[in-house]
Amino acid sequence: MKLSINKSRSLWWAISLAVILAGIISMVISWQQIGAPLRPSLDFVGGTRLQFERDCTNPDNCNQDIDINVVREVAKEQGLGDSSIQIVADKETGKDNGVLIRTKTLDVEQRTKLQNALSEKIGSFDPQKTQIDTVGPTIGRELFRSGVIALVVSFVGIIVYMSVRFQLDYAVFAIIALFHDVLITVGMFSILGLTVGTEVDSLFIVALLTITGFSVNDTVVIYDRIRETLSRNPNQSINEVVDDAVNQTLARSINTTLTVLLTLFAIYLFGGETLKNFSLALIIGFTMGAYSSIFVASTLLAWWRERKGESVVPQTAESIDGSEKL
Repeated sequence: MKLSINKSRSLWWAISLAVILAGIISMVISWQQIGAPLRPSLDFVGGTRLQFERDCTNPDNCNQDIDINVVREVAKEQGLGDSSIQIVADKETGKDNGVLIRTKTLDVEQRTKLQNALSEKIGSFDPQKTQIDTVGPTIGRELFRSGVIALVVSFVGIIVYMSVRFQLDYAVFAIIALFHDVLITVGMFSILGLTVGTEVDSLFIVALLTITGFSVNDTVVIYDRIRETLSRNPNQSINEVVDDAVNQTLARSINTTLTVLLTLFAIYLFGGETLKNFSLALIIGFTMGAYSSIFVASTLLAWWRERKGESVVPQTAESIDGSEKL
């Protein structure tokens, strides 16, 4: 069965635009509500993160789930009414026996007062499961700045590589596909931030960098096959060339993506809370990377060459691997 992707390219583009638009709308709403397009973690804004879990070995300590309104009232009494509060389920029992609080930077005395006040209202906590992290705002800003610089440098490097390896129009559409993957991943996390309180941390930047590398690799494979096909059949229409190239590399793209996704799902399910959002970002980004390489980057190239009335670029100097650049 041969896949004719160019016949339905308007559909592929419409799907991408709809998902991107939903993400942009979510980011606008998020900006109005919390002052940022994504819900930032302490890595970026600074502050104190406290996670307490009740000690269920004590009799009658875990008979009832924690009431978030009680936690909010205690936080308000401590002058922390604007804190972000979430109830955390116990991994062993599945009951709501934990509480996660993100607030302004607290000293040791303030943390102790808060913990004691909560213990009086909702039960004693297990000291072995207590987690307290503090990040300064300066470190948060530096992490964000470094992450953005890393993303910009990676995009510039990809443009240079694609321009040398292929030609400028290949590079432009490869970058558009990368923006597509990054925008959808960011948009999905914005939606998750509004709906279930998902936060982004420094690992999210690492995930975006990983997504760009994976996506451009898949795009290069398809573009290389397009170039080879054009060199062998210079009179063939660009739409047929792109369809043939995609079909020849389709099994490779699907198999590679599925293999990686299996590993990522395992990390998401069994890797712990620290890696959950990181693996989720990679799952979204890698899926979109395979989609954009097949249905966006290749169809945009075909549309551009067709619009220019070209099915092949005039032959130029040989590229690094000895094949002709097309």
